[in-house]
Amino acid sequence: MTDQLNTGSHDLPFTDELAAFMRADWADSRRDDVLPLPIAPWAGKRRAALAARFPGERLIVPSGTLKLRSNDSDYRFRPHSAYSYLTGAGEPDDVLVIEPSGEARLYIRPRSPREDGQEFYRDRRYGEFWVGRRPALAEAAELYQVDCAHIRDLALKGPARVLRGVDPSVDAAVPPGEGDGEFEQFLSEMRLIKDEWEVGELQAAVDATALGFEDVVRALPRALGHERGERYLEGVFGLRARLDGNAVGYESIVASGAHACVLHWIRNDGRLRAGDLLLLDAGVETDTLYTADVTRTLPMSGRFGAVQRQVYELVYEAQTAAIGVLRPGARFRDFHLTAMRVICEGLRDWGLLKGSTDALLESGLYRRYTLCASGHMIGLDVHDCARARAEVYLDGVLEEGQVLTVEPGLYLQPDDLTLPEEFRGLGVRIEDDLVITADGARLMSGALPRHPDEIETWMSGLLA
Repeated sequence: MTDQLNTGSHDLPFTDELAAFMRADWADSRRDDVLPLPIAPWAGKRRAALAARFPGERLIVPSGTLKLRSNDSDYRFRPHSAYSYLTGAGEPDDVLVIEPSGEARLYIRPRSPREDGQEFYRDRRYGEFWVGRRPALAEAAELYQVDCAHIRDLALKGPARVLRGVDPSVDAAVPPGEGDGEFEQFLSEMRLIKDEWEVGELQAAVDATALGFEDVVRALPRALGHERGERYLEGVFGLRARLDGNAVGYESIVASGAHACVLHWIRNDGRLRAGDLLLLDAGVETDTLYTADVTRTLPMSGRFGAVQRQVYELVYEAQTAAIGVLRPGARFRDFHLTAMRVICEGLRDWGLLKGSTDALLESGLYRRYTLCASGHMIGLDVHDCARARAEVYLDGVLEEGQVLTVEPGLYLQPDDLTLPEEFRGLGVRIEDDLVITADGARLMSGALPRHPDEIETWMSGLLA
């Protein structure tokens, strides 16, 4: 850790007299009311499991560094998910070390002392006057239930497995090893099955997200009159995310009309038209950084048109079939293939594709209209466990405690000449979050309606 202050070119100068005055006469603000975080015992079990997987080795997991947004302004900090999973802590530039003995220690930048130094009132990145209070060493040890030391005491020497690409200073201090990749994989794979505490956090994220969707529907009449109606609704959902959680778990997709055919539409700068569909893909991230991921496609008039309902019902049927195959022991890919079989049959019935369902699935021609996969794990990341090996994730089998999305869609591009004109520019996705149980799956996002009749009734009640 460097002692260089992060000051700005436009900061006012400090005289020696003012500096001395700033250091004097501060009340003792040490806290004796700190309680362990609810995550602490769960994080301890996870660290023990990690140490058991790599016995006799030194393991290093940094929290990450501040990211510059522009000039001297940083993005709001979010720790690396593996670090959060193992500690529950959330400050930048900290490092978790598990020694060969299995003992864990958290190296942190504690709050800056008042009696000496200038960091607390001059440093724009870390000073308490600028960005708020950090826990003292004793406070951190109590919060996270792990031994804590000052970051300046961290000695990055000798062999170790390191989670790389998170903190450049750590990467530079410890030579890369052949085992780093395996370490990163395991850090991702150990999150595939959620513990009881994690499922509770994810349910809280889903419940807050459902409230956010209600907020958006209630705001539709005002948003319809705004030249940037998509952005209006993005702000409405974002308010819920900040009030009930940490933030949104990912950039919200607020896609009206043909924008819904863009899989990751996040510009959200379009107008809304009452006769169009609105595809809203959004999730609240809890204060503990677990995110929901839910999509609903809504008729902005409150009622589906005939063609809109036709497209929506096919996606609904595909999602319902996919949800029906979720259970422990099923292959992860089964629910996607089940959804795509329904989609293929529907496209063939509409006359858009020809041939048997099996032949269409093998050729992949249906993907012109539904390009991406139909679901993924969720957790601390919206696409959780992304570094896991294919054989234990994509090509693996479902297990009790896994939490995933099911999200088939149809994206009928506005310039696609293979489509009847009335189909062009329609995009429909339905996405729900589910936890695998002992005998099937529990729908976590059931507070939001899925069937088109239920959606119309739900919207009517909110818009009344």
